[in-house]
Amino acid sequence: MGEEKKLAVLFPGIGYNFDRPLMRFSAEMARQFGYEVLNVGYTGFPKKIIGNAERLRESFDIAAAQTEKILKDVQFHDYSDVVFFSKSIGTIVAAEYALKHGIRAGQVLFTPFPETFSVPMSGKAVAFHGTADPWMDGKAVEKAAADADVPMYLYPDGNHSLETGDALRDIRTLEDVFGKVKDFLEQV
Repeated sequence: MGEEKKLAVLFPGIGYNFDRPLMRFSAEMARQFGYEVLNVGYTGFPKKIIGNAERLRESFDIAAAQTEKILKDVQFHDYSDVVFFSKSIGTIVAAEYALKHGIRAGQVLFTPFPETFSVPMSGKAVAFHGTADPWMDGKAVEKAAADADVPMYLYPDGNHSLETGDALRDIRTLEDVFGKVKDFLEQV
């Protein structure tokens, strides 16, 4: 019997690429757990999205269409375990993609939008959110996660990247986040 194959797919945020800490350490940790890692990169978003529902929807549509093209040849059924790591708008894209394609994927959600939780999760999920995130109403995110029964970890004064501007505090935050991600990967 061959070794089981596992796949981690990374869905970034707008302007939050794979070199940034949440995505980079997600890939590194996934590899440590034996996952193949696939990055879904999308481009071409409109400007001035924050606070503009129409541009946010347009950005989602762009990311979703590009995701379909990027993942069209992936045979998800060949993998015994699939985990989606996503950031910001990527959380909505990842959840919708899993639902649309019937993929049972664990979901690691970094700075999700409240709309992310309106999509039924096909597998276990965990979320991380900063309390000073200018992109969204934190209380709405917390309520949506609670209503969807998704554990949400809050980081006081953390922005949309979970950062505060205090380097040592941000390093401790990353250590805490990825300790929880490790626990999550051990349970999926």
